[in-house]
Amino acid sequence: MSEKKTQAAPTLTTRQKQFLKGLAHPLNPLVQIGKDELSLGVIETIKTELTRHELIKVKIGSNCGLDKNETSVTLSELTASALVQLIGKTIVLYKPNPKRAKDKRILLPKASVTM
Repeated sequence: MSEKKTQAAPTLTTRQKQFLKGLAHPLNPLVQIGKDELSLGVIETIKTELTRHELIKVKIGSNCGLDKNETSVTLSELTASALVQLIGKTIVLYKPNPKRAKDKRILLPKASVTM
């Protein structure tokens, strides 16, 4: 992990997080973290799936000794994605992909401006 990308994670409003939680509800976890814990291969797989889908679920297996709270924050930082939700041992991550076809992108609700 010697090459660091300065890509910032997207900042989401509460409304946007609620929208993404609704979209993530029917999804199945695409990546499972097992006894290998956060290996380079697992992180690369998560990055690939985020590029493909923008919104994914990651499951921390029962044989994994990682703390779910620390793991969710670490994964978010390592993949430059936004942590949408942590339910039990399931992490929901979001990362927009501007190279994806416009009709396939997730369109977030606009942040409401109050005056």
